[in-house]
Amino acid sequence: MVTGENRQSMIRINQLKMPLGHSADSLKARAAKTLRVRENRIADLKIVKRSVDARKKPDICYSYVVDVAVSGLDMAGEQQLVHRLRDRNVGISQEKVYRCPECGGERLDHPPVVVGAGPAGLFCGLLLARKGYRPILLERGQDVDARTREVAAFWEGGTLNPSSNVQFGEGGAGTFSDGKLNTLVKDASGRNREVLRLLVEFGADPSILYLNKPHIGTDVLSQVVKAIRTEILRLGGQVRFMSQVTDVELEEGRLRALMVDGSKRLKAEAAVLAIGHSARDTFEMLCSRGIPMEAKAFAVGLRIQHPQSMINRSQYGQDKVEELGAADYKVTWKAASGRGVYSFCMCPGGYVVDASSEPGRLAVNGMSYHGRAGENANSALIVTVTPEDFPDRTALGGMHFQRQLEERAYALGGGKIPVQLYGDFRENRAGAENFGQVKPQFKGAYAFANLRELWPEELSKALIEGVEAFEGMIRGFSRPDAILAGIESRTSSPVRIPRDEGLESPVRGIYPCGEGAGYAGGITSAAMDGLKTAEEIIRRFAPPVYRGDSIFTDREESNHAE
Repeated sequence: MVTGENRQSMIRINQLKMPLGHSADSLKARAAKTLRVRENRIADLKIVKRSVDARKKPDICYSYVVDVAVSGLDMAGEQQLVHRLRDRNVGISQEKVYRCPECGGERLDHPPVVVGAGPAGLFCGLLLARKGYRPILLERGQDVDARTREVAAFWEGGTLNPSSNVQFGEGGAGTFSDGKLNTLVKDASGRNREVLRLLVEFGADPSILYLNKPHIGTDVLSQVVKAIRTEILRLGGQVRFMSQVTDVELEEGRLRALMVDGSKRLKAEAAVLAIGHSARDTFEMLCSRGIPMEAKAFAVGLRIQHPQSMINRSQYGQDKVEELGAADYKVTWKAASGRGVYSFCMCPGGYVVDASSEPGRLAVNGMSYHGRAGENANSALIVTVTPEDFPDRTALGGMHFQRQLEERAYALGGGKIPVQLYGDFRENRAGAENFGQVKPQFKGAYAFANLRELWPEELSKALIEGVEAFEGMIRGFSRPDAILAGIESRTSSPVRIPRDEGLESPVRGIYPCGEGAGYAGGITSAAMDGLKTAEEIIRRFAPPVYRGDSIFTDREESNHAE
């Protein structure tokens, strides 16, 4: 099926219903019938979105949004056809095409530095590399292959590496997740579409361009990030793993250099801080150096596991629909206390994983492979918290709150993921140390505990209220043998690093970016913010002249720098 990517305007048809298992030709025929033209006049058809309509389950169908070009019609002719049809589901589409700005003229003596190789850092680095800036990417963790091996060994009982784990390393925290690519960010710029297009260019399935809830899976995402890194290197950029920024050198309110691994000095006039939501030691360093930042609200909670077949029955009306795969869900509730309770990072056919990054502290996350073939569905059920809940009112109060929760989780499980059946959690009892009909799906060791001891009782009450309400939305959601695990504390960054309209910190030369800086919430929005930040650097600066010399000087040399 052709895509129509190069056409400026097309006729858009919304809510075009098609049965499961239909052919591409039948979709074209249905579009022609809707527009009341002969099928051979459909010159081009592009799927914009495909979602599943299960409102009349088990009678399930697809609902499409498609853009169509009709032969023999220019733009005026398309408008006349739409006007003649008088169908509210038919209109004119003029999709926003992504455009990168032209290079500015301000001088850069050194290549821009991107700190962090998660989605924000990789997409920022890729765009800068394609515009000739030869960026330097610094990643505190390992490359994705070495990182994957180390994480697997940790889950099997090995030692945690604080520099390279589920949170840190090439690809960022999203590498060990479901790889969901939907976002609520408004996209007047076309960046959302550009992120998806680039993911396809580097190996993702083209269906992510039109699926209503696209996902990529941790196994596919790891290959995509390697391909992006290879492209950055091919274009003259540098990617340095096991290279942590440990200090910043400032002069008169402006960045002068970055210190890497405590001793290596890297001169820079522009540094993008795409450090991720778990870079706590970096937050502490930046705060100590006077980089403005503030505490922000986020959410904390527990992972819950149900049989995937139960979720399928609720969403599809049957245990399994081969063509549709594992069903997902989204549930929300406002508790009597006023706190929001909602599902987050739902992983169909997935696993609950030990996502710790600091010794003596334990956090969990959810993960699915591309096939989503695991026996259970899992999701974080999270409760909103605000700076008023934090133990201190400093900019790092939220981070300190996260650490307290993770220390309790580590202690409760004796270093293993603490788990509890929902019925026992609801009744606030330790319970028998065995599972019911829901069989555990974990990556990492686990141990039974009373999860009510993790956090303030108000949060437990709000979560229980939410689960009982969700029973009315998904039958079986509050079943006593549903498996809870804690703690889900890394839902988003606990801080925001302010930036101006040019995306620059009040400390000039520093560009806070992505989820860690408080401007994104997931793979796609982080990648979009990476593109946005790169655009501002491109718009302002000319590409630096490549000199080919070493990028580092030592700390002693810095005393004699020009």
